[in-house]
Amino acid sequence: MIIAIVLVLVFIILSSVRQINEYERGIKFTKGKFSKIMNPGWNFVLPIFQSYKKVDIRTKAVDVPEQDAITKDNVSVRINAVIYYKIFDASKAVLEVENFYYAVSQLAQTTMRNAVGSVSLDELLSEREKLSDTICKVIDDATDPWGIKVENVELKDITLPEDMKRVIAKVAEAQRERDAVITKARGEVEASKNLAEAARTMATTPGALHLRTLSTINDVSSDQSNTLIFCLPIEMLESFKAGNGNIKKVIDTVTKEK
Repeated sequence: MIIAIVLVLVFIILSSVRQINEYERGIKFTKGKFSKIMNPGWNFVLPIFQSYKKVDIRTKAVDVPEQDAITKDNVSVRINAVIYYKIFDASKAVLEVENFYYAVSQLAQTTMRNAVGSVSLDELLSEREKLSDTICKVIDDATDPWGIKVENVELKDITLPEDMKRVIAKVAEAQRERDAVITKARGEVEASKNLAEAARTMATTPGALHLRTLSTINDVSSDQSNTLIFCLPIEMLESFKAGNGNIKKVIDTVTKEK
């Protein structure tokens, strides 16, 4: 009889031992009422009178399904995201919400659609990080009573309609063409300034124009297939006036025609 009682007690004790891992917390109920949070290790849960529920407190990554949303400027987009959160109070996660996995996912979807509707398409594309922070803050505030801390929200992909993609591509192409025209105009202005400066330098420097002419002749004559026509300035012919009457007559005739 004693042996039977001992065996029953041993069986009850062994069946009452529950192991909680390091990354878990246990919520113990005594006669249906919350009694304590069970820490990692071995814990005793008396059959019939007590029950428990394990809660994983590690950071969870939830993939928010792709959602249809309309921006502030009435552009239809499809957007999805991933949300990272962890439980900081296991008792609230069990007592305050029926299924916190499902609740967080649904809250993220609703918040994401509302956030997209409050910004324009340009803001959505250019300020994605700012929009992610806004969504994260809204979800975090809403899940605090559930004992859940939202660590981060990342927008994964933003899908635009095909016609809107073509419009954006045309706008980008027009922007590039405008930048190219502006850059070319600036280059021409800079080149004209340099040419004007070079002209002033050659006009005020004796022999500069003659040296430039010789340099041009040298460049052109490097290719044997070119035919070079060299025009002598009137000033060079004037130097022969004193020594050759025929040249003088030619010079006078050219000067009168000029």
